[in-house]
Amino acid sequence: MMPYRNFLLTATLLAVSFSLSSAQDGVLKRYPAHAGKMLTMEQVILNRKLSPANLYCQWVSDTTYAFYDGKAWAVRDISGKDLPLPGEDKTQLPDLPQGAENKTPCGNSIAYTLNGSLYLATPQGIRPIAESPADGIVFGTTVSRNEFGINGGIFPSPDGSEIAFFRKDETRVTKFPLLDITTRTGSLREIRYPMNGMASEHISLGIYDISKGRTLYVQVTDFDDERYLTGVTWSPDGKYIYIHVLARSQHELHLNMYRTSDGRFVRTLLTEQNDAWVEPQDPLWFVTGRTDLMIYRTDNRDGYRNLYLIDTLGTVRRLTTVDADVEYLGNDGKSAWYASAEVSPAERQVYRLTLPEERFRNVVRQAHQPSGMTGKGTVATGKAGKPVRLTKGAGWHEVALSPDCKYLIDNYSGFNTPREVSLCLAADGTKLRHLLSASDPLAEFATGEVLLGTVKSADGRFDNHYRLYKPVDFDPAKKYPVILYVYGGPHGQMVYDRWLGGIRLWEMLMAQKGYVVYVQDNRGTQNHGAAYEKAINRRCGAAEMEDQRVGIRMLQSLPWIDKDRIGVHGWSYGGFMTISLMTHYPEVFKVGVAGGPVIDWKWYEVMYGERYMDTPGTNPDGFAATSLIDKAKDLKGRLLICQGAVDNTVVWEHSLSFVQECIRQQVPLDYFPYPVAEHNVFGRDRVHLMDKVTDYFDVFL
Repeated sequence: MMPYRNFLLTATLLAVSFSLSSAQDGVLKRYPAHAGKMLTMEQVILNRKLSPANLYCQWVSDTTYAFYDGKAWAVRDISGKDLPLPGEDKTQLPDLPQGAENKTPCGNSIAYTLNGSLYLATPQGIRPIAESPADGIVFGTTVSRNEFGINGGIFPSPDGSEIAFFRKDETRVTKFPLLDITTRTGSLREIRYPMNGMASEHISLGIYDISKGRTLYVQVTDFDDERYLTGVTWSPDGKYIYIHVLARSQHELHLNMYRTSDGRFVRTLLTEQNDAWVEPQDPLWFVTGRTDLMIYRTDNRDGYRNLYLIDTLGTVRRLTTVDADVEYLGNDGKSAWYASAEVSPAERQVYRLTLPEERFRNVVRQAHQPSGMTGKGTVATGKAGKPVRLTKGAGWHEVALSPDCKYLIDNYSGFNTPREVSLCLAADGTKLRHLLSASDPLAEFATGEVLLGTVKSADGRFDNHYRLYKPVDFDPAKKYPVILYVYGGPHGQMVYDRWLGGIRLWEMLMAQKGYVVYVQDNRGTQNHGAAYEKAINRRCGAAEMEDQRVGIRMLQSLPWIDKDRIGVHGWSYGGFMTISLMTHYPEVFKVGVAGGPVIDWKWYEVMYGERYMDTPGTNPDGFAATSLIDKAKDLKGRLLICQGAVDNTVVWEHSLSFVQECIRQQVPLDYFPYPVAEHNVFGRDRVHLMDKVTDYFDVFL
């Protein structure tokens, strides 16, 4: 029998673009499809003193690459020969100032932000694109707190001649103070935090013409000034820009087309409405070689997140026809590649679909078009081909397509397979070369049995997937305590048919210590379709708790479970779930640890909170039912709350208000702040946190 050991596991990280990188040796490796030659990052940078973390590098062909080394753009082949940069004689760029952020390549220049302003570093020098006139007005940064698929604020045109960028006016947004204890007397750092039902930011989109030095703003007039702009997409010829314009209520969306020459509105290609919510997550993807045909993804039309073809006059028709959520991977103008949950929500398989041959004729769409989306335009008469499944093994396949869509790298993990990486033909999945087989990284450690299974949702409509980790040296004649690890919130799928079910190493540690560890997905999480996700509408926590309770009842029916020793732990939405479960089912849960918990949705931010809960004014009963302030009096078990004191996501008002109510109700409670941590606790603080969580269950459960 192997000795018990606490451990950290260094995983092998794979698949960067169409290359592989290994965290073990820090070397970027390229495997050309047609040859066995391997190119290392040392060969790529040719002994220049560059930091790979600050290196922009992309492959132009199998033998040629372009890179920006912090000063200049260059093109070289793998032999080390310098090649001319097309159309440019001077490529040297000035030094970027200290503190420059959001650095984005734009042709042979670099756009960046500094102190709320947007600048462009060109071979001729640094020029301002948009300078912030006041606190609360910023340019070129991410907006809407990274919701709706937004993760940046600078969008270069396809040829690099123009730059679209966000302008954010948050001067009306209230400020929240965060305490900085690292200064001599302590100081406050104020952040603008748009709370549910209160004033929000105003977003607009500018377009900067580099050659003319001119900026114009897209003329968006839909809804009111607190609308959201996302899915920003340039047409391949740069003549148009497309924006998903979403009402602040998140019940209606317009997909609009604008001219880039003057910013004027051209037409609305489609609209979406939903009484629960509309949540755009993607840009548009143009069919290769076309400027009039795009691929669009939504879950608002046929009940699952599927792909649709749209033309520039507004025709919309379904491309993928599966009752499952899909993810777009790429297209070459003739076929499209996508990943799908159609085998199982716990699996990810990859398919190729032949695109229809489009023969357009101008017509007015008929009135019987599917509900939820509208549009006028053309009718396509071609038919898509039958999908071809490319991935072979049951489990989870992460796939990277080559730029020409001829090859793919299949990065695969299954329940009993740590990692297999292969180079395959993208047309049919034929394996050309095996690249990597990962050994069992836990071979040296004492591990218990992991089970994957399903239980029905509380309403009986769905299968909820779970993983169950049995204690090491499991003896069915004994009784074991249980720890439920929970997240439970939107986009928070926890259980996959990956190696050991996607196990977390802390779960393994607790199994080594003699606990049964149980993790279950519930209604509201992703990858099961719209009805499953939107079951939480206006009542966050209700359906989730009911589903988790079904899983706990299943465990309680097992003879080797100690029904009197059940604990629960989660962070963020999982912290909200932890306290919700402990206060709603005090007879079940003896011990809990809640990290960074939401306590009342009226204190959470606009973009996320209003999507799922609406506002206190429009949904007062829902806010009253889900608030944990009034539930403090029902807490019976032992509860520890951990919180980053400078948390800018779930602000301190949440947990401190719950503490104050426990004091008022004379309810015992344990509390541990991390004074310099934000929402997610990292570094040495993280080690301390997990030791604290582990010790709390050891002592009290």
